[in-house]
Amino acid sequence: MTEHLLKKLESAGCSPGVVAHCRAVREVALTFAADPLVDRQHVDEGALLHDIGRGVSHALDHAEIGGALCRAEGLAEEVAAIVERHIGAGFTADECSLLGLLPRDCMPRTIEEKIVAHADNLVKGTRIITIEERLMHSLDLPARLKKRMYRLHLEMELFR
Repeated sequence: MTEHLLKKLESAGCSPGVVAHCRAVREVALTFAADPLVDRQHVDEGALLHDIGRGVSHALDHAEIGGALCRAEGLAEEVAAIVERHIGAGFTADECSLLGLLPRDCMPRTIEEKIVAHADNLVKGTRIITIEERLMHSLDLPARLKKRMYRLHLEMELFR
């Protein structure tokens, strides 16, 4: 299954660096997916494909584009939602609108969506970082978004 998804990343135009990042995020995400309540397959697929939209754009809209690509490929809606909602700790519909994105709720809601968003926050390139490092790299973000990211961290660490 993994090889099939890696081919999807490549065919979407993702660079080797993006593919390596996706693999690293997948490895981190799976460390949070041991609980029987977690759909491990959705975490696996969503984490590996979370940046598929970067083959088209490196802006915030890569998540929106990635969700659309996943749907066009006929992947599970749960996987498309993980891809759409993985940035930081998510955006409300109002925040999306203010950022020039479609005005839809992009807050991670399911445990699988939260795991992948958190894992992505803990990987810079292919290097695993701490939440403190992520927040230091996010100094320009509004305080409410940094608090949201930290709250997501606290919730997800219960699954490690």
